[in-house]
Amino acid sequence: MSILSKQSKEAFLNPLNLNNPIAVQILGICSALAVTSQLKPAIVMGLSVTVIVAFSNVIISILRNTIPNRIRIIVQLVVVAALVTIVSMILKAFAYDVSVQLSVYVGLIITNCILMGRLEAFAMSNKPWPSFLDGLGNGLGYAFILVIVGFVRELLGSGSILGFKVIPQCVYDAGYADNGMMTMPAMALIILGCIIAIHRKINKDTK
Repeated sequence: MSILSKQSKEAFLNPLNLNNPIAVQILGICSALAVTSQLKPAIVMGLSVTVIVAFSNVIISILRNTIPNRIRIIVQLVVVAALVTIVSMILKAFAYDVSVQLSVYVGLIITNCILMGRLEAFAMSNKPWPSFLDGLGNGLGYAFILVIVGFVRELLGSGSILGFKVIPQCVYDAGYADNGMMTMPAMALIILGCIIAIHRKINKDTK
């Protein structure tokens, strides 16, 4: 398969829109609700999942012909757990504050349905390059939804973006108040539901 082949493009582009892991496949919802109260942890979580799913896809694809079928899930979990551990250590070393905000959710990437789904459905039956593109596309598709939810929640919940106040003081003086409910997981679910509804409305005629 060439780098610019139709199959390569589909493997990368489909998860960004028509087969988005959150908006279409409804996977990874738990972390989307838990880490999106602010934009920064949402970005970090999205990038972390992208790196892990892309490289775990590559590793499993390389090993796919040597993995006994009866222990394939165990091997997949070991590969993902190793990558999650590496990412967690990097975050603690270079982005400790964000690592604290993400808390246990970095470790729980191991159980993310997107990861195991792509390993089982794609990497086990495809070559390394398309598997990498599939993982990259699914990770970025997941991160894109997290960024939208995190952006809306932080903007409406605290009037800031990435910690910087963007709503002028004069707006508050005129009577505007931050919506504290935006910091609650329930509002993340409502926003996510709106995104899914809009996505399906836009793409209803697209196969």
